[in-house]
Order: sequence, then C-alpha cells, then structure tokens
Amino acid sequence: MSARPWQKVNDFYAEMVQGRVSLSDLFRKETCAVHDDTEIIEDIHENDIDSAPAKDRTGRWARVTFKVLLSYHGGSFQGWQKQPGLNTVQGIVERSLGKFVDEKKTQLLNEKNLPIEGCVVVAGRTDKGVTAFQQVCSFYTWRKDVKPQDIKSTINDAAPGKINAISVTEVSREFHPNFSAKWRRYLYVFPFNDGKEAELSSQVEKDLNEHDYTFTLDNGLHDYKDQIEAGNKPTRFEVSKVNQLLSQLEGLIRFIVSGYDVIQIRSCYYRDIECHFSPNKFGPPTECFVFHARATEAILPCTQAGSETKIMCIELVANRFLRKMVRVLVATAVREAAAGAEEDALLKLMDATCRRATAPPSPPDGLCLVDVGYTDFDKKICFIS
Repeated sequence: MSARPWQKVNDFYAEMVQGRVSLSDLFRKETCAVHDDTEIIEDIHENDIDSAPAKDRTGRWARVTFKVLLSYHGGSFQGWQKQPGLNTVQGIVERSLGKFVDEKKTQLLNEKNLPIEGCVVVAGRTDKGVTAFQQVCSFYTWRKDVKPQDIKSTINDAAPGKINAISVTEVSREFHPNFSAKWRRYLYVFPFNDGKEAELSSQVEKDLNEHDYTFTLDNGLHDYKDQIEAGNKPTRFEVSKVNQLLSQLEGLIRFIVSGYDVIQIRSCYYRDIECHFSPNKFGPPTECFVFHARATEAILPCTQAGSETKIMCIELVANRFLRKMVRVLVATAVREAAAGAEEDALLKLMDATCRRATAPPSPPDGLCLVDVGYTDFDKKICFIS
C-alpha cells in the first residue's frame, strides 16, 4: 500500500493542524463535533469536595488539573510517547509545561539532575506518523497562578505549525483523559492512485502471493490461491464492499493479542442493543465495543501541493483500541473487498485464531485520531452514516 499518494494526505493533515482546513471538509459538512469541556466537568464531579474552588482546597485536593485539547501532525513526530533521543509529541509538550511545575517538584527534579518538565497523561498514545485532530491530555500543578491561556500559548510556541493547543480548561481533579473516556473516534484516509477507481497496489498483490492461506472459510481467502494460480489477481475493490465488511463489526468484540499485534479478533457482538456502560469497568482490556464502523468515498481538498484527490474514508468508533488495530482492520477489509468476500468475512477471519489470517497494517500516514468522548456516544456526530 506504500505506492500511493500518501504525501497528499500528509499535506492535508499538516494544513488541518494549522487550522487552514478541517476534517469536515472531506465530507462537505459545515462543522466537526467539538466536545464541550463543561460537559466533562459536570460528568465527573462526584462530590462537593472535588467541586470546591481550587483556592479553598487543602492538602492533596489543592492541586489544579488542566485538560488540554491537542492537534498535531503525525508526520512531524516519532509518535506520542516520550523516548530518549527522539522527537515525540509528549516530549515537546512536557518540556513546554516545565515552566508551570510547582516549587516542590522543581526542587526534587533538580536534586536528581533531571530536566524541569511537566507530566501529562493522554487519552491514547498514537504511533509514529499518526495525526491527531482533538487528542486529549491533562496536566496538574499545585501552583495557583497558572492560567489556561498561559499553558495554551506555551504549547503553541513549542512547535509552531506542528502542534496546536486548541483549548485548555480547568477540570475536576477526578478527570483522567484515558480512564474517564467512553469512546475514541478514528478516521483513516485511503488515497486512490492517480484519481482512479479503488485499485490495489503492488504491495497488496505481493501480500496475496506470499501468504499461504490454507485454513477453510466458506467464501474468502481460500479463493485467493485459485485466482493467483489462474493469473487473475484481485486488483480492484469497491468502497461499498469495504463498508459492508466493516459494518458487521459493530457491537461487542473480543481481542486475543500476542505482544502488541492483534492475533485474533473473536466476535461476541449483539445487534440492535442499547449499550450504556463505563467501558473501563466492563470486561477485560481485550474486550472492545465498536459503536460505529463505516467507509465511504470522498474528495481530499486541494492543498498547496496539488489538486483534489479521490479517497476512501473509514470511520471507526469504539470504547478502546489496541495498538495497530485500526490499521490492521483497514488493510484486511481492503484485501477482503478485493477478493469479493461475503459480508461476514471479517467475522470469520476473527475466528481463524491465526495472525496470518489478517493483513499487515496499512501505513500510518492515513490515520487520524479525531476525538475522544466523555459522554455517551451519539451517532449524530459521525461523518459517515
């Protein structure tokens, strides 16, 4: 899949972070859902002590917590997580927040000969090359003179054009970007070659050649061998087919993992049910509830680098995602669509209990963490219906 115009996608994401375009432009919609910080504060306030003004708190309740809404360009960083010698989003943000660290922590860091940096907690770590539109992180300090606007300005000055602090607000001490979240939404932008119909790249064809799909499915990968041997390699796919395959994933699914890769995704889904639960208290961390999974064709707006490009957009919303999960699902759905598999092909692959049943992850260039929700998920916010 690397032989595609990914640079156009990167350029679009770069302009998005700079505020020149928006994800909603892909779908010709006027606005993109932005979550009101007030809702978060009200949702997590559980007692009168926590909702007391910071100046009236004492002891461990005296600290002030700030919620930061971040947008950053994935192609400019080596991922979110701070790592020695690498340019990461977390590293830059924490260095910029060092000026807001309280005196006690500053003294402690100095005694250990460590740099004066803040400590941020994030809703979800993104891999190298993955962009974020409304990533959520938090930072706390015992200083009472820190203002949200100061934090916002400092972060924006750290890497202009690459990281953008959309908003900074004071929230409850109980707020946790990860554990308080009820859902995450990702969008994957898949560019077509030269504006043509959806064609597979040589890398996908190579993948079909190199993998020996010997397990049995009613209608699916066992057809690949016959097509390849007959010289009829699948080279095209329909976006509508990808949409059908992905829509079958909606509901409760369970993941069996080895290391950091998805080995098996076993379906336990139930259709047409209302689901109101705290996802982080519901089942083991390998269980996931997919609220929304859809694909559609769209147009990548013209950037400074060139003209409009025809693309496929895949929108996925779930209470949690594993590392590389979205990219594996995208690549596997495209491969199955090209093979003309039945609508439940992904569900059958999930039961195959074999890592080779899924395709290698698609490139990170097309992936964007759109936003994180702290209230019940509402499908009205979705780009793709």
